[in-house]
Amino acid sequence: MRPEDLERLLTVQMPYGKYKGRVIADLPGNYLNWFAREGFPPGDIGRLLALMHEVDHNGLGDLLLPLRQRHSR
Repeated sequence: MRPEDLERLLTVQMPYGKYKGRVIADLPGNYLNWFAREGFPPGDIGRLLALMHEVDHNGLGDLLLPLRQRHSR
């Protein structure tokens, strides 16, 4: 993980599927769990989805609060 990846969770949008257009940080946990079971896609999106799954699964969503505040300005 790179430090800027946490910020990218709030800026990169899901490029396809049911939640196309929603930022990675706003994807529901059950969708992230599905990817964890079925396999994350290759590349940057897969890496970000895996990171968000770890954040969500371990209850670390509060780590994103300061970044969310910065992006809501």
